[in-house]
Amino acid sequence: MPGAGAPFTGPACGAIRVDFGDCEPDRSDSIRAHIRGRGLDGLRFAVDSWYHHRFHPGTIVRYGDDPDQRAELRVPAGAGPFPVAVLIHGGYWRPRWEFDLMDGLAVDLTARGYVTWNVEYRRPAEKRWAAMTSDVAAALQSAGSVPQADPGRVMILGHSAGGQLALRAAADAVPDRAAVRPALAVSLAGVLNLRLADDRRLGEGAVATAVGGHWAEDRATYERSSPLHRLPLGVPQLVACAVGDEPDLLEMSREYHATAAETPDDVTLIEGPGDHFAVIDPASEIWRRIAGAIDARIRPRTA
Repeated sequence: MPGAGAPFTGPACGAIRVDFGDCEPDRSDSIRAHIRGRGLDGLRFAVDSWYHHRFHPGTIVRYGDDPDQRAELRVPAGAGPFPVAVLIHGGYWRPRWEFDLMDGLAVDLTARGYVTWNVEYRRPAEKRWAAMTSDVAAALQSAGSVPQADPGRVMILGHSAGGQLALRAAADAVPDRAAVRPALAVSLAGVLNLRLADDRRLGEGAVATAVGGHWAEDRATYERSSPLHRLPLGVPQLVACAVGDEPDLLEMSREYHATAAETPDDVTLIEGPGDHFAVIDPASEIWRRIAGAIDARIRPRTA
């Protein structure tokens, strides 16, 4: 824990750096994860990150030139090709939250027989909303060419703000006739109605901060980006939210499912016990139900 702005040197062994306060990201070759701006909770996240990488190591792969354009790849044991799970983390589009949030699901899904592609991306505070959107789209397309991947069985899954990004990327891939078109899109406690999120100032006004304005000021960007306003997406979807989550997020998932029912889209709603993070906890009851529903849709081959 060197402190904000302090240099770190060490062997290229994948160290974890923790800074309690906000600071510039450390992208040194010797740093595998830089957990910053999360206060004392950063220590808990660091322990989780260490555990997952110590016992279930992945490989960092670049899908672009920017330091944030990277993903962590894990491949199941056995002979492929395997279905692919593209994981998009949340954090209200803020830089301090990174792809370590999805480590647990990446490990669990790899054990279930999926190639996992845990994506990092540029954030609006640094590179604007459009750059973030294009990064997720690029990461989705690159997932089809990772080792032992079956490009016909690619799922994109996002948590919280990542749910918005995942469903937006799925919607964009369909009309563009992209090389990789998701077989399934999954929202885990997703921010699925950006107009409502802006009106209610979710995340202390996170939507307007990320987009660069309110709904009334940039309606076109909101409508392109808001999954609810993109229905029908043209791809099967699972929408999940724990009943103990923030009421606004639970309301959004239910609203989305009800609205989708009036379209040709195949959308399944899953609810269960827990809080905002239960849906990304491999030990939770709701995640086991989600994983079972994913398996039923994607039908991974067993080694």
